[in-house]
Amino acid sequence: MTTADQLWGTLFLIGVAYEIYTLGNVESGDTLSERVRNWFPVHIRPGRVAFVATWITFAVWFLGHIVT
Repeated sequence: MTTADQLWGTLFLIGVAYEIYTLGNVESGDTLSERVRNWFPVHIRPGRVAFVATWITFAVWFLGHIVT
């Protein structure tokens, strides 16, 4: 296993651990989905459009980046 694998794996595990922690606590607004809703105010149309455009752009880029 390379150092890069270890680093990315560690970052991923920290993210998963923090998400599990935030799901179990009583504080509001600290899960990943709650943060994304804050960054892209999806309760208004421009926020929804910005989020969907960003998500689709990333998904298309990442898919192409991985398979080609």
